[in-house]
Amino acid sequence: MQMYPWLQHYPSSVPFQINPDRYESLVVFLEEALEKYKNLPMVENMGKVLTYAEINRLTQNFAAYLQNCTNLKPGDHIAIQLPNLLQYPIAMLGALRAGMVVVNVNPLYTAYELEQQIKNATTKGIIILSNFAHNLASIVQHTPVKTVIVTEVGDLLGKVKGFFTNFTVKHIKKLVPDYKLPQSLQVTSFNKALHLGSKVSFNRVTPSATQPAFLQYTGGTTGISKGVVLTHRHMIANMEQMFTFMRLKLDEGKEVMITALPLYHIFALTVNLLAPIHLGAKNILITNPRNIKNFIKELRKHRFTCLTGVNTLFNALLAHPTFSSIDFSSLKVSIAGGVALQDSVADRWEKLTGIPIIEGYGLTEASPCLTCNLPNGSQRKGTVGVPLPSTLIKIVDENNKEVEPGQPGHLLAKGPQIMESYWNNPEETEQAFHEGWLQTGDIATMTPDGYVKILDRKKEMINVSGFNVYPNEIENIALMCPKVLEAAAVGTWEEGGKEVVKLFVVKKDPSLTVEELINYCRLRLTNYKVPRYIEFRDMLPKSNVGKILRRVLQEEEKQKQLLE
Repeated sequence: MQMYPWLQHYPSSVPFQINPDRYESLVVFLEEALEKYKNLPMVENMGKVLTYAEINRLTQNFAAYLQNCTNLKPGDHIAIQLPNLLQYPIAMLGALRAGMVVVNVNPLYTAYELEQQIKNATTKGIIILSNFAHNLASIVQHTPVKTVIVTEVGDLLGKVKGFFTNFTVKHIKKLVPDYKLPQSLQVTSFNKALHLGSKVSFNRVTPSATQPAFLQYTGGTTGISKGVVLTHRHMIANMEQMFTFMRLKLDEGKEVMITALPLYHIFALTVNLLAPIHLGAKNILITNPRNIKNFIKELRKHRFTCLTGVNTLFNALLAHPTFSSIDFSSLKVSIAGGVALQDSVADRWEKLTGIPIIEGYGLTEASPCLTCNLPNGSQRKGTVGVPLPSTLIKIVDENNKEVEPGQPGHLLAKGPQIMESYWNNPEETEQAFHEGWLQTGDIATMTPDGYVKILDRKKEMINVSGFNVYPNEIENIALMCPKVLEAAAVGTWEEGGKEVVKLFVVKKDPSLTVEELINYCRLRLTNYKVPRYIEFRDMLPKSNVGKILRRVLQEEEKQKQLLE
């Protein structure tokens, strides 16, 4: 118990270890769940609901199309470039049932980024929304892609609603640029693929546990995106781990999950889509959560019980004047991940909803979850909880020696959910591990009884006169100021190469001044941590999951230094 102090916090119903081999593959798990919950609603988007039985039929039809009507084979890589639409779970689960490896692609990629990922992943097919097809058309001849399945936003909403939705998107909002795909490609519409698949036989495929299920690219928030090979066993392990915690608060067949985070991202893929299937949960897919007004309008329609997000999403919801009018009486669990949750956001959320935000931690290389606060009332604000079952965490110094409890160091992890390699990148794979432990690149502390606190990314620490300054701490203080909406701290340099703190801020109150904010920080931070410079912005650069991209701001500062 002393070696793994976090185990003392596990309720009796949470096992110390999970069985990552409980299912032979994700396909076996999915088939069992789709049959078990066949009469329950599984997904809803734009008012259209599909049951587990309907998803079973549609994914089987899609798999049959891939098997019989294309040149794709089991083991081939197939890309999916879709936002949160009904088409996503059908395409993803159908591809897995056909024995293929799913390559999730960010829908907002430029043509250049799309080309680089498709080529790196040796992708042979792609399912793509028509809104983005012009990018594909401009680069596809330089890639291995031979099979293209194009879908439109309203394709699964029914004939009448689907027609008007697609007409509006294409001709009124003009969100579908003209494109022309080469005739050398096999191009089919999504609905036609489903129809053709229903006319041919489905050949059941059961991949082995060690075969890849996803080639999942890292967010690239601190550098170049890398392809993480996640096997069926990795994904099953993390689903089982999350399930042991989720079932403490959530009930079988009764949960309604709000999925605003994009399903192509590993957090939403595992936590929002795959793990809740264990419980027969219903998933409400939010296609465009950046439209906060419409997002809140959608929330009003549902007795939702679980909502996940990142700090910026929770903050944006709280800042909207109509959010407080929502009925939160059915809400059981709010989960945050992806980036550190700010204390001010956590406090305001709990005050409004009555439900604390449960913070967890992970990364793509871990499928993604490593730690999480238990949803049984034992969560500790400011921490990312305790390691999941079958997960080991240690905090080490620069010589890879474990530090004393409470001391900061590099977080290393072991567990059945952790990748074995990056795709076609042995050098990066070797650098990612030390004696079998994944080097996360995050600086953290652990309490004597096993709670983990993430301080910051190792690469983003600011060195001020020999002292380590963590951007998260500076941002957290800035966000406590009632006139601040968003903040990002980075290092910049003065004459002589001295590094100091610079804070980028989006105002909530236009009256806020630089002097006022510096004085606010000076009352709450020791002198060397106080921002030397503050720059106000209308917006901050963010990833598509909502993470503020400090590295973009850091690069801007470097460029300024070069020009001066």
